[in-house]
Amino acid sequence: MHCPCSPDSLYENCCKPLHNGAVASSPEQLMRSRFSAFALNLAGYLAQTWHSSTRPEVELSDNPAWVQLQIIEAVQQGNKGMVHFRAFYKTDNELGMMEEKSNFVREQGQWFYVQGEVLA
Repeated sequence: MHCPCSPDSLYENCCKPLHNGAVASSPEQLMRSRFSAFALNLAGYLAQTWHSSTRPEVELSDNPAWVQLQIIEAVQQGNKGMVHFRAFYKTDNELGMMEEKSNFVREQGQWFYVQGEVLA
């Protein structure tokens, strides 16, 4: 199976290890694994990788079909990071797009999603 975050990668070698407990090495890697978790309806992983200071109750009942991730920019400075991305999805056979700049923080060696600024 191809990984939801990248059609050029196999899920088994890409995001699956992270979904099974491996630690992301960068904000971009965490962002990719979170996109794949949305695509695969892995609410537990999303909650686990969402910083406790901003974590909502993760509910995926109205989750669209996520079909493509496009990383525009990824920056890491020490224990902080930002990933600017576009995520494409389908609902009712219509293609939609969400664009966001996401902020990440690393605590005790683990990256967490903190919050994002939705651009489109």
